[in-house]
Amino acid sequence: MEKAKISIIQLFAMMFIFDLGTALVISYGIDAKKDAWLAILLGMFGGIVFFFIYYFLFRQYSNLPLTGYTRKIFGKYLGWIIGLLYIIYFLYTINQNIRSFGELLVSSTMPETPLLVITILLVLTICYVLYLGIEVLGRTAEVFIVILILFGLLGNLLVFFSGNIEINNIQPFFEYGWKPILTTALFETSPFPFGQMVVFTMLLPYLNRPELVKKVWLSALITSGLSLCWTASLNIAVLGIEEVERSTFPLLITIGKVNLFNFIQRLDAIVVFTLLITVFFKISIFFYCALIGIVDLFKLKNHQQIILPIGCILIFGSMMASNFSEHKEKDEYLDNYISVYFYIIIPLLMLLVTLIRNRFKRKDRSEIK
Repeated sequence: MEKAKISIIQLFAMMFIFDLGTALVISYGIDAKKDAWLAILLGMFGGIVFFFIYYFLFRQYSNLPLTGYTRKIFGKYLGWIIGLLYIIYFLYTINQNIRSFGELLVSSTMPETPLLVITILLVLTICYVLYLGIEVLGRTAEVFIVILILFGLLGNLLVFFSGNIEINNIQPFFEYGWKPILTTALFETSPFPFGQMVVFTMLLPYLNRPELVKKVWLSALITSGLSLCWTASLNIAVLGIEEVERSTFPLLITIGKVNLFNFIQRLDAIVVFTLLITVFFKISIFFYCALIGIVDLFKLKNHQQIILPIGCILIFGSMMASNFSEHKEKDEYLDNYISVYFYIIIPLLMLLVTLIRNRFKRKDRSEIK
């Protein structure tokens, strides 16, 4: 692993931006209809449960990344295979995020620009930052989280003063009962993005104050969860549930409706730039964790020698879907059927194996005494 350290502020910034990701601009949690906000909150609480599993494992193996302690827990060979599966999962998730960002950019602001060109520029920029190391990425996150917060405050104020908010659009609560809310929370809002935070188990060994992991992780998770909850409610209040369901990127339409004094309008660039920041960091974190995982499993010298080859694979992989509908189908399949193994099932198995081993160790020690 790279000999580097990141501060608690840098970790918080990366986690907060990571959680917003593409969830900020898509119709997140909309399967729960007008109660999308509640489904997001329940998904956030699911993310808190996941955290305590990851935190327990981190306390047991604080100097190792996820790919390191899979081998400690499951053995040399099975643990190596599971570590490799995590790397493949990280890389596949990167492909989905690259494509989502490219499609938004093409559909909103750059319709004449080939999708491949946008993809190449994004991946090359990320490769350059990751070549410089995790400390540079952390310091960059410290700067951009401030810009992101300012954009968020500005966007909310403009929507509020534009008079487009209709409170009746988010009422009545529980119109369709608890079933769609719980189903959405379980299968949509918990795994994405809160379950995806399992990727940070690869970065925790870099933290300069590991005793503060719990405070940093939970504060970032709750802050981002509340932000997503507010954004989903705002979209529904402005657009109405039917339009949000039809929209691919409802936040873009919400901001697009701002018109103050027939002068302040066409503010789509705020959303696009916000997505550029969040997707850039989300992809960078997944990419870096995949790189150090490969270095760890294959005993390479450093991550820098494999950045460009893996970057080329990502460019090719993100262009595999022939259109955005096919991409969305793959994205939903990943979230609904594949991700569950990586954010909850495998960590739970690791937790159980570790608890059983610790119990036997304590038993052996008591017998020796």
